[in-house]
Amino acid sequence: MNTLRMLRVLTVATVFFTLCAIAGAWDVNYDESKVPQYTLPDLLTMKDGQKVTTAEMWREKRRPEVLQLLREFMYGKPLPAAPNLRFEVFDEDKNALGGKAVRKQVRIHFFEGDDAATMDLLIYLPKSVSGPAPLFVGLSFYGNHTIDPDPAIRLSDKWMRSNEKFGVVDNRATEASRGVRASRWPVELILSRGYGLATAYYGDIAPDTAEKFDEGVIRGFYKSGAKELGPDQGRAISAWAWGLSRAMDYFETDPAIDQKRVAVMGHSRLGKTSLWAGAQDERFALVISNDSGCGGAALSRRRFGETVKVINTAFPHWFCDNFKQYSGNEDALPLDQHMLIALVAPRPVYVASAEEDRWADPRGEFLSAKGADPVYRLLGTDGMTAEAMPPVEQPVTSRIGYHIRHGKHDVTDYDWQRYMDFADKHM
Repeated sequence: MNTLRMLRVLTVATVFFTLCAIAGAWDVNYDESKVPQYTLPDLLTMKDGQKVTTAEMWREKRRPEVLQLLREFMYGKPLPAAPNLRFEVFDEDKNALGGKAVRKQVRIHFFEGDDAATMDLLIYLPKSVSGPAPLFVGLSFYGNHTIDPDPAIRLSDKWMRSNEKFGVVDNRATEASRGVRASRWPVELILSRGYGLATAYYGDIAPDTAEKFDEGVIRGFYKSGAKELGPDQGRAISAWAWGLSRAMDYFETDPAIDQKRVAVMGHSRLGKTSLWAGAQDERFALVISNDSGCGGAALSRRRFGETVKVINTAFPHWFCDNFKQYSGNEDALPLDQHMLIALVAPRPVYVASAEEDRWADPRGEFLSAKGADPVYRLLGTDGMTAEAMPPVEQPVTSRIGYHIRHGKHDVTDYDWQRYMDFADKHM
């Protein structure tokens, strides 16, 4: 395979990081002894210095304060409510996957007009469950048709990053894309455990590119797109999280789904998204971050692996513009990621890492989860019971859960088994 063909196979992000590594553009730290000393913002101290001593004080005063900090300086303000939300069930098969599942496909219309932004929701429900089924929901990187080879899944016609390996040519999916991400979405394993699974393509909500991110739902609210976005208004991650909440709007209308037992899960940048969605929308009963790293579960102040400067440079369309002032200036941040995790309290939250995924800073992800412990305990749960980072594949299953597994930046059956174990216990 020649060099040009190899580059075509790589994703845009992979090419970017590969070239930057070769050029030595960033001095990325992977040495724990070089992590600087830092002090995390105190979760239980108000901006005016008052100490938070009761659950009521957290709920009514400090939690709104923390949420506002994250909106103003990092993720941006959420999009407005969808004024003309409409659900179109365009497919239902009560004997999908050889009779093991009910498959539904739902088009969510955010606005009026046939050419307005929409999101296709794919849902599999286990036939073995009597009554409403608990459900995992997450966004996919390359479309619903990639999570399973089921030929009935509608092939996405939206823009996506070209990737010959995944059958994406000229920024569009082809029939060769079907099932290429099935390893990350073990549908039949999930169904066998009594859970349903719902996915949507994140590009339906906002294309993952600095040039086009506003062409989805954002442009529906701000007619001139990014030119009208203020420095504290949300970009792509905020929009993706908003889309997950619109999926939740649909679940509340479907009697086959147990709306009180919906877990939101995401990997990598979509793990950042699942945490932000779960922090804002308390209808999600359980929140899962898989290898979410910088801007997700990992502490920014550690400056280990990917940093605020790197992420804002490589992906300027993810966070609000106010976040850019903290590139290389993490100690000035009025927040850190333990505050994001604490917003989920007292609902169960699970953070997962991978041993070889040093870019995402596994230790920083654990310490962030541990840092949310005081809020969980204030609210009457066991919080994070591990005092130190656990060994590989020795999961912590307290109200704040955690594991680090063998392997690389990915989603594996091991991860899913632990998520379902955690859901069995807490949801």
